[in-house]
Amino acid sequence: MFFGKTKQTRQSDRIPPNQNVTTKFPVLHAGNVPYYEDMSKWNLQVYGLVDRPMLLSFEDIKAFPKAELKNDIHCVTGWSRLDNVWQGIRAKDIAEKAGVHEEAGFVILHAEEGWTANLPLSDFTRETSLLAYAHNGEPLTPEHGYPLRGVFPHLYFWKSAKWLRGIQFTKENHPGFWEKNGYHMRGDPWKNQRFTWD
Repeated sequence: MFFGKTKQTRQSDRIPPNQNVTTKFPVLHAGNVPYYEDMSKWNLQVYGLVDRPMLLSFEDIKAFPKAELKNDIHCVTGWSRLDNVWQGIRAKDIAEKAGVHEEAGFVILHAEEGWTANLPLSDFTRETSLLAYAHNGEPLTPEHGYPLRGVFPHLYFWKSAKWLRGIQFTKENHPGFWEKNGYHMRGDPWKNQRFTWD
């Protein structure tokens, strides 16, 4: 099989409904893969309903307290990959540094080529939510989101946007790229929330 399935019981408390475990790390995305030869041209804009908008360099990102988290990830296409170790910064640290307004309830992640993903602020600021620059001790490859990607393991992996360039805090929930194309607005794998009608 393409995804390199391993034996896994459906009763496992680590595997959501209709998922199969893989030891590989499939690459799925829309658009082109960006390659950064000069990191001085990369930045991350943090804006919207915040007290302190920020334009962060990669060095600024690395200056935040480093976090390392181990988790399982679940793709809406049906594969799950267990025991991933990510290094990066906690998403909640960005929110705290920016001073998110009380009326903000959602986050829009902006990536290269106009790609977006939406999620509730409560999902963004979970202890398990990360902005990652390394996976299993190695810098992210371009195909997996270098230099920075979101990692929100409690949601389907399309919410973990690659090639981040902006984090926008909003009052209203605005559908992202895949949500506009029929994917679920939240994407909880344990509730099998794959599409708008789920």
